[in-house]
Amino acid sequence: EYALSQNYPNPFNPSTTIRFALKERAGATLAVYDVLGRVVRTLVNGELSAGEHQIVFNTGALASGVYFYRLTAGQFVQTRKMIVVK
Repeated sequence: EYALSQNYPNPFNPSTTIRFALKERAGATLAVYDVLGRVVRTLVNGELSAGEHQIVFNTGALASGVYFYRLTAGQFVQTRKMIVVK
């Protein structure tokens, strides 16, 4: 089934791992948003196979604060919160 797990570790600096699962092969987008809803980083944007996936997100130049990450795949959409601490 489709799933988006909480990132680990959270809060984090400088990197965290985001895990997700797809029920079937699908076009997927995993993006990170700031609190104003602006996309600050797109981590995945393309066709992925069914099964479990993981992405390591490195904050780079992002400021400390609250961010959201959203997985969209077919009809599935889920958003979770993460905290960057520098």
